[in-house]
Amino acid sequence: MPYILLVASLGLLTLGAELLVRGSIEVARRAGLSSFFIGLTIVGFGTSTPELAASMAAALRGQGDIAVGNVVGSNIFNIAVILGIAALVCPIPVKVAAVRREGFIVVLACAAPFAALLTGGRIGRVLGGVMVAGLVAYLHSAYRIGKRDAQRELLAELETEIGIAPTKKATPILWSIVFLAAGLALLVLGARVLVDSATTIARGAGISELVIGLTIVAAGTSMPELATSAVAAMRRQPDIAVGNVLGSNIFNILGILGVTCVVTPQTVARQVFVLDAPVMLGLSVLVLPLMFSASRLSRAEGVALLAAYGGYLAALFLVAV
Repeated sequence: MPYILLVASLGLLTLGAELLVRGSIEVARRAGLSSFFIGLTIVGFGTSTPELAASMAAALRGQGDIAVGNVVGSNIFNIAVILGIAALVCPIPVKVAAVRREGFIVVLACAAPFAALLTGGRIGRVLGGVMVAGLVAYLHSAYRIGKRDAQRELLAELETEIGIAPTKKATPILWSIVFLAAGLALLVLGARVLVDSATTIARGAGISELVIGLTIVAAGTSMPELATSAVAAMRRQPDIAVGNVLGSNIFNILGILGVTCVVTPQTVARQVFVLDAPVMLGLSVLVLPLMFSASRLSRAEGVALLAAYGGYLAALFLVAV
């Protein structure tokens, strides 16, 4: 039964994320927000809402290992698996100038959890608040830069990415709000079922909640990002495929982990500092020169990223044993 609930929760999370993105896009457009800002906050960050819902649900129920493991594991999954699969589907040509800024911010964000070593391995409300403030500063900067971009073209790409064909007749605002609210409700419900079923499976199999958070929960809540980047690669939209992953990783650390720790301070397990966070940071640093090599992410490099994730899972298994 827990396995059935786990699969059902992933479906709820995916459907909820899609409804949330669809509704939010239209509401944001009606509010007069720029297309770049819509793409950065709604599409890029919107696909990370399952991680937010799952981590918050776990933290509020005292399951800190799942809350922290979900964020770290999702970032590892995003880079190694999602970019790897996207590169296999279609080698990704990358605009170096467009990637450089977000890439280095991802590296800085992934280094943030190590600041907890200065406070006995605990991420308190102060550090969480600093991370959230960093996200706000990043959004402000991105908004200013976005105003100089070709906004109409980007909006068309984002609409194609999530399957919304441009139409002359706008969706009624009431339906957009309904989609948004339904998406949020499904995300909350899906996150609760996911945490419950994952915890039951972990305890039944004698596996730590941290490992379950780093693998099953992390991969499950990253399904919206996987679908988005895979579709973007198939449609020859490399900027979206790469930008979705980088934007999601920034939001996962600064937004999700930051907000979670502001609400409920978290103690980070020693394994995270020794294995998981270094892998997350290492992959973030590694992927930059990979994308800069010949300004593309090749199929061979995609295979290397997937192999790196396989090695990480093997290390997790050895630690669990």
